[in-house]
Formats: sequence, structure tokens, C-alpha cells
Amino acid sequence: MGAVASGGRCRIKRNDMVMVIAGRDCGKTGKVLRVVPGRSKVVVERLNVVKRHSRPRGAASPGGIVEKEAAIDVSNVMVMCDRCNAPVRVGMKPGAEGKHVRVCRRCGEALGNE
Repeated sequence: MGAVASGGRCRIKRNDMVMVIAGRDCGKTGKVLRVVPGRSKVVVERLNVVKRHSRPRGAASPGGIVEKEAAIDVSNVMVMCDRCNAPVRVGMKPGAEGKHVRVCRRCGEALGNE
């Protein structure tokens, strides 16, 4: 029915700093708020902001126009490496206790706090 990610696995995780490399927000960076692996999408803080109309639902939530972040395809973002301070490709290497660790393909530094 929709686009299916290869294996449903994603090398981008929540709280990663990413740079958008294609589209309207090209060149901007932000933190990943949510990952949708089934659709190969990520939601990035303050990027790809769209306006949505909401209907009033009583006194607690008045209606109006709400701005919120929309999902961006995983192929349009790259993880930022802290050491390189640049967008990099992500590789996998076996780490301690037999677990795989994400590493920067440019400098070899481990990415994130896993």
C-alpha cells in the first residue's frame, strides 16, 4: 500500500542532530523528535513546519490555525557528527558486548550516546 523501508530499520534515532540535504529546508539543522520507521520518515524540531486548521473542541482547545512539524523522508536528512561538525554517512561496527554501534564514516567516531 505505501512505501516500505528496507527491513524497517533506520540508522537515524531520536535526539540525533540532523541536517536537511534536500527540499524546502535544505541546509538547516535540527533535533529528531520522532522516527517513523515503517514509512521511512523523521520529524525534525522546527523544520518542515506546516499549517493545519483545527476545529474548536470546547473551552479547553479553541480552534484556529496550528503550526506543526511535518515528517521528512529519511533520505533527505543526514546525521551531524560532533567531531567532524558536518553531515556524515552512518556505518555500523561491532562494539562492546557484541552490540553494533553507529559510527561516523568520515572520522570513525561513535555517534550518539548508546
